[in-house]
Amino acid sequence: MNSPRIEPEPGQESVWDYPRPPRLEDAPKHIQIIFNGVAIADTHRAKRVLETSHPPVYYIPPEDIKMDYLVTTPQGSFCEWKGGAIYHTVVVGDKQATNAAWSYPSPTSAFATIKDYLAFYAHLMDACYVNGEKVQPQPGNFYGGWITQDIVGPFKGGPGTWGW
Repeated sequence: MNSPRIEPEPGQESVWDYPRPPRLEDAPKHIQIIFNGVAIADTHRAKRVLETSHPPVYYIPPEDIKMDYLVTTPQGSFCEWKGGAIYHTVVVGDKQATNAAWSYPSPTSAFATIKDYLAFYAHLMDACYVNGEKVQPQPGNFYGGWITQDIVGPFKGGPGTWGW
């Protein structure tokens, strides 16, 4: 790591205390996603993936997403921990965000509970909220972590951090 670790204050978490391989846990916080003025997701049943140097990625059950606004695309990727991902474009009215969400239709056994749950890139949405706090997207456009005031870094994804 080239940047000094930020020591967490009481009530905060450091991404440098997250494990590798990543950990999956329930996230009963209130998660909301807004796109083109529409609340496309609203849940208290999300799960989050915690991995060293990354802010949490929130996975939302499809039952709590307005799936009519999502279109599966041919885009795919592979995660060594979770398996093969598929991507979804969000379309609301005349606005769309290409490959803005992803899911794992056949995750590895360690991540079986996020089967078909969706994660969203915050930088492609109008707003994403955790317990009413608007999140900041993880730096860069590759990772999908959400930064809130209770998470400290530094975070992988920005310039000069790819080798971490």
